[in-house]
Amino acid sequence: MTTPNDPLTILAPTEVLPPVRRPSRKRQAVAFLIAAISDFLSFWFVLALPMQWVIDLGTALLLFLILGRRWAILPGLIAEAIPGMGVFPVWVLVVLSIIVYDDIKVRKQ
Repeated sequence: MTTPNDPLTILAPTEVLPPVRRPSRKRQAVAFLIAAISDFLSFWFVLALPMQWVIDLGTALLLFLILGRRWAILPGLIAEAIPGMGVFPVWVLVVLSIIVYDDIKVRKQ
């Protein structure tokens, strides 16, 4: 706890993170293909939950490696963890939202 006689300490950031670069069209296409294959497999493994979890974790890891650090991947993984959500193309929607959001950010600058 500070007292009125203590001097204020101002902390300066020591490291500034560089902005996340937009993935190339080739990487976006590969990410979309991986998402489509994952959603197709998830549809067929709806009743085999451990297999679906492996598919979803592998998809999240591959998308993380291809697209970089994107927060949109985490809600996609959470949505896929909900039983019964495997019938919806969640991963395709995640990749599309990343592509559209990056396009909006580029146009603003």
